[in-house]
Amino acid sequence: MQANETTGSTQHFGDSPAARPAERPLGRAIKRGMLNRCPACGSGRLFKSFVKPVENCAACGEDYTPQRADDLPPYLVITIVGHVVLGGYMATDLVWPLTTWQHLAIWAPITVILSLLLLQPIKGGAIGLQWALKMHGFGDKPEETEAETTAAYGDRTA
Repeated sequence: MQANETTGSTQHFGDSPAARPAERPLGRAIKRGMLNRCPACGSGRLFKSFVKPVENCAACGEDYTPQRADDLPPYLVITIVGHVVLGGYMATDLVWPLTTWQHLAIWAPITVILSLLLLQPIKGGAIGLQWALKMHGFGDKPEETEAETTAAYGDRTA
């Protein structure tokens, strides 16, 4: 084992820099995803439209086709917006006794606006989370195909 004087890290003999696994810090990957940036390099754009991710990063070439951030972002948005809107409604109702129509006129637009503002950053964070944890094809080895899984475990639809 040899210590690197410039970085203070250790390197095992026989380990080339290409053979060592790349570092994937979780917090940095989520933050970059929430800022609409590539979790790997931080410079390429993550989305080509509102919530449609790019297929490959323009800067580093990271492949984003295996990402599966389907249901988690909407669930998180519903949870966050629901707590904000319900808390705001209850606090407003304690201070000013408003009619149902007045509450609807206030809280329905806030619900829609908050949902639209939070959906893309939360989906980017979910993609960054998947990339950092090497989930759904972001790892070093390819995932099993459906045929291999069926052959190994049998068909459990019956």
